[in-house]
Amino acid sequence: MTGKRKHDSGCFKRKKKEMQNKLTQSLQGSMDRYVKPINILGNSSENVTVNDNLPEKLVDENINDLNVDTNFPENFVDENFNDITADEHLAENLNNMNSDVLPDISMDENLSDLIDPGNWEKNMSQRKIDFLVEKGSIRVLEEAYPVNEQNRSFRNKHYTRSLLNGEKLDRSWLVYSRKIDKVFCFCCVLFKKEKVVSSPLTTATMGYNDWKNIYSRLDEHEKSNNHLNSLTDWMELETRLKKKLTIDSYNQKIIAEEKKYWGEVLKRITCVIKTLASSNLAFRGRSGKLDDDNSGNFLSIIRMIAEFDPIMEEHLRRIRKKEIHRVHYLGHNIQNELILLLATELKKKIISTVKGAKYYSVILDCTPDISHEEQMSLIIRCVDISTTPISVEEFFIEFVKVSETTGDALFIQLKESLRDLKLDLTDMRGQGYDNGSNMKGQYKGVSARVLREYPRAFYSPCGCHSLNLALCDMAMSSIQAKSFFGVVQRIYKLFYGSTKRWEVLKSYVKDKNGNGLALKSWSDTRWESRISSVKAIRFQVPQIRDALLHLVEHSVDATTTSDASSLVNFDLQNFDFLVGMVIWFKILQKVNKVSKILQSKDMDIDACITLLQRLIHFFEEYRNNGFKNAKDEAGKIALEMGVEPTFRETRVRRKKRFIDESTSDEPIQVAEDFFRVNYFLHIVDTALSSLNKRFEQFKKYD
Repeated sequence: MTGKRKHDSGCFKRKKKEMQNKLTQSLQGSMDRYVKPINILGNSSENVTVNDNLPEKLVDENINDLNVDTNFPENFVDENFNDITADEHLAENLNNMNSDVLPDISMDENLSDLIDPGNWEKNMSQRKIDFLVEKGSIRVLEEAYPVNEQNRSFRNKHYTRSLLNGEKLDRSWLVYSRKIDKVFCFCCVLFKKEKVVSSPLTTATMGYNDWKNIYSRLDEHEKSNNHLNSLTDWMELETRLKKKLTIDSYNQKIIAEEKKYWGEVLKRITCVIKTLASSNLAFRGRSGKLDDDNSGNFLSIIRMIAEFDPIMEEHLRRIRKKEIHRVHYLGHNIQNELILLLATELKKKIISTVKGAKYYSVILDCTPDISHEEQMSLIIRCVDISTTPISVEEFFIEFVKVSETTGDALFIQLKESLRDLKLDLTDMRGQGYDNGSNMKGQYKGVSARVLREYPRAFYSPCGCHSLNLALCDMAMSSIQAKSFFGVVQRIYKLFYGSTKRWEVLKSYVKDKNGNGLALKSWSDTRWESRISSVKAIRFQVPQIRDALLHLVEHSVDATTTSDASSLVNFDLQNFDFLVGMVIWFKILQKVNKVSKILQSKDMDIDACITLLQRLIHFFEEYRNNGFKNAKDEAGKIALEMGVEPTFRETRVRRKKRFIDESTSDEPIQVAEDFFRVNYFLHIVDTALSSLNKRFEQFKKYD
């Protein structure tokens, strides 16, 4: 006897499948008749229909494709997700940001990092949840995603669900994290109830990345009641945020007003900081109290602004009434933080300009600061193509603390600094330093080490520093030169040491208009600046001599009388001093003029070489006829002062003459020849030798 069939026949299966297809086609679009208005806003008088009043971003035409097994729509479709990338969507959302729901984000926190679900924490504040809901689920669309060990990865097609009727539904709740290569359920992570069992897909900091079973896991999750409840909460909150009808809308309004208030306060504080920093003025005083007279420039300007600005006036009122305790943004910490932020942005702009020019030069210099720590200043010079007309600019980048000042240590620090700035060292086309051996050394200097690795980095020593060292060599070449500048400084100190003596000087050096050249102290390092000290004596030496004689006759201080008498009798009334004064003024005047031109912004190497060649030519001509001209000019001054225009003879030291010595080895006996050979020619020859030696590098580029 034949038993009952255990399986349906093939004919029956085909008929059954054909009936199911007909049923599916007949049911397509039938849910349109069952969509009714629902009261999402609770006690609100407005009834919101899903098709009409919900945000277009969350509901569209595909809402007809609902899961027939439930009474709630499985998902809402956003057509925009198929048209734009995540970065474009993020940029658009951030530009249209609603400040009412903007979370408390620190200055170091990036908004794009906040959007990435891989950065979400488990217990987010309500303000952050409101912010994320208003921005919506930001979708990442990549052509290729990271591949795991099983050679599987996330795909863009996982964002779409295929229904039984052949239509496709977008999973707008599914979000992907670039940071950790995992997916999350947007609504479940934000609106999950405490008693709900956690899973990787619904838990922040976890995420789901089992790409082999992703289809079944997503299908199971989107049909769960917990997901549908979270989806309902998401839709409701987003609708309320759009209509500004949230339960805490009044609090949101107050928060928005406070944020606007603090934004205006910070705007004014930032302007004060920019003004003080750009003017290189001190911020703080001896006291940090608001109403203290010694509170410093920053708080003084804040108080001045409050007298005219109602916002700052209200801010200070809150502080004085102790309505604000700790966070008032007037302390030194926020000042330093804002300065650092401004400096960081400015440095980014400078680096962008340098990268736009591609090629650049570096300038380094080392000097100790007030705390006796060695620091290296880094300056970058480039062609700024962002301006009209195009110009050559120098940008100060930073101070870098260095522990060693050897050529090798400074070279390593230079490379590290340029790499930190993300500048290509192969684009370096110039380098400029002072004339220190650690900088310009032929083998171990910074310039030599840079040229070995980057041969296109053109080296040029600092022209002004080279001129300064040449003058230093000239001044140290003879005893008479050292003595001359010592006398100049003694005259200045004698009058500057007392207000009474200074008044005596002013009464004698007045010209026809009642004005005169003030005596000035010479600089220890900038020799070309000594022109100001020599100039005051060069054109007023008779008047200064008379002022010194007044001190000799009327001063009651023995030291003052002795110093003034010594300066008159042995220096100012000495023809040797007057000739040396004329010589040094002529030399310093010429060198100072060249130095100022070399410091101009538009100076180039060709013009620099031309100026130096002219300066050398000047000394060559001055060597031939400069002494005679200086003697004649000094003679006129001597006649005006009543001084005899003759060189003072000095006692000649007699040395024992040996058998092999001739009479030609005898020292020069004539005072004028002695002065010309041992003073004038010595200074000029030293100048020519020093200029040729210190600017030897420029001869290679001539």
